[in-house]
Amino acid sequence: MIFITGPLYSGKKEYACSLLNCAGEELERRALWDVQDRAAGCDDLDALAEELAQYEVVIATEVGGGVVPIDAGERAAREAAGRLSCLLAQKAERVVRVFCGLPMVLK
Repeated sequence: MIFITGPLYSGKKEYACSLLNCAGEELERRALWDVQDRAAGCDDLDALAEELAQYEVVIATEVGGGVVPIDAGERAAREAAGRLSCLLAQKAERVVRVFCGLPMVLK
């Protein structure tokens, strides 16, 4: 599995398309994105990471930068998203951070 992460609107999906040499419906079969949203309220992040790792490409938006939310639920969701990203990075064969459309291979 290839794990791609980076800020919102940084070109993560476009990079995934270039890696897989595909677009549209084929990308939807081979990749999964916005996985950070699935972490909120998840009781078993390890099981979720295992399930997501079955895809060829998994894309998560970084949500931990910036102002810390005042709402406890939003802080917990950000924490879970970060922990899920760590688990996915451990499971991934390759980890890429895309920033301003530029891919940086981390692993």
